[in-house]
Amino acid sequence: MDELDMTGKVVLITGGSRGLGKAMALGFARHGANVAIVSRKIESCIETAREVEALGVEAFPYAAHAGDWDSLDAMVEAVYAEFGKVDVLINNAGMSPLYPSLDQVSEELFDKVIGVNLKGPFRLSANIGSRMAEGQGGCIINVSSIAAVKASPTSEPYGAAKAGLNAITGSFAAAYGPKVRVNCIMAGPFLTDISKAWDMEAFEERANTTIPLQRGGQPEEVVGAALYLASTGAGFTTGAILAIDGGSHLL
Repeated sequence: MDELDMTGKVVLITGGSRGLGKAMALGFARHGANVAIVSRKIESCIETAREVEALGVEAFPYAAHAGDWDSLDAMVEAVYAEFGKVDVLINNAGMSPLYPSLDQVSEELFDKVIGVNLKGPFRLSANIGSRMAEGQGGCIINVSSIAAVKASPTSEPYGAAKAGLNAITGSFAAAYGPKVRVNCIMAGPFLTDISKAWDMEAFEERANTTIPLQRGGQPEEVVGAALYLASTGAGFTTGAILAIDGGSHLL
């Protein structure tokens, strides 16, 4: 489809070296986009960049802490120095550390989770979104979680942060329209690297009753939605929250 042609576009993806971020990086590259791949570890960014470049486009690996404003600001300057623009920002980086109980969530853990999942996307959306609004426009895609809308006592700081990400999606859509569109993918359980630590037998048993599609998602199954939200085909779509969760939020 011509609407999905990303030739010449620059896409910046945080958490872009693995999981959903890597799947989106490769997906956009296959449609002609140049990709800035941002993550904490430069080695994994470089590795994914090589895979992106093998598809015939440019890649720019950069290590930055997704919860640190100064680190993010420096990264943005580096990406603009490399490509001269950002057409699509995907706030994908996230973290949800385990804890034994709610009363044992430390202030350090709470601040870290809020920083990566909410503070970082806020800063990047403000920094890059304002440039888009003053320039040729663009789009921002936030990657949230169904933990934002479902009770999540085992990951509540994460759920609270993602609820905040849902909220700022609408706020930034209102602030930076009409030249910038801001939307959100609300992801369910995906079988990424993090799922290797899951008890898969227990997960599959729960999926039979809590997920209408009765399974976890594959990383590639988020790519089409991201491409759509970034495309001209979604030109009248902003402030939307799209659940890609096998129907998990319904039950």
